[in-house]
Amino acid sequence: MNEKDILKLAAAAADDKRAEDMVALRMKGLSLIADYFLICHGNSDKQVQAIAREIKDKADEHGIQVKKMEGFDEARWILVDLGDVIAHVFHRDERLYYNLEKLWGDAPSEDVAKLLEA
Repeated sequence: MNEKDILKLAAAAADDKRAEDMVALRMKGLSLIADYFLICHGNSDKQVQAIAREIKDKADEHGIQVKKMEGFDEARWILVDLGDVIAHVFHRDERLYYNLEKLWGDAPSEDVAKLLEA
């Protein structure tokens, strides 16, 4: 799978658990960390954990190595590192506070709705 396929898989997994306000940022050329950031949020600790767990489970099913998952127990900001794609699953309040979309405001975004349709 290429990085766009991994992004699509992660977005679909998050969507399955009703993640809100999904944003995909193209980080290629802006960050050495990953080619894409997927940012979304849930409205409760349980939902945040369910979204992150679903992303991890779908990655495992497709043979994609989850390099790291941080913040699961606290469920305020869970980072799921899929290599070329990093999923940031926030609790709603934390997302507003950290505002990664503004921090990486120069990064172009992908249309998540089109990703989910394809």
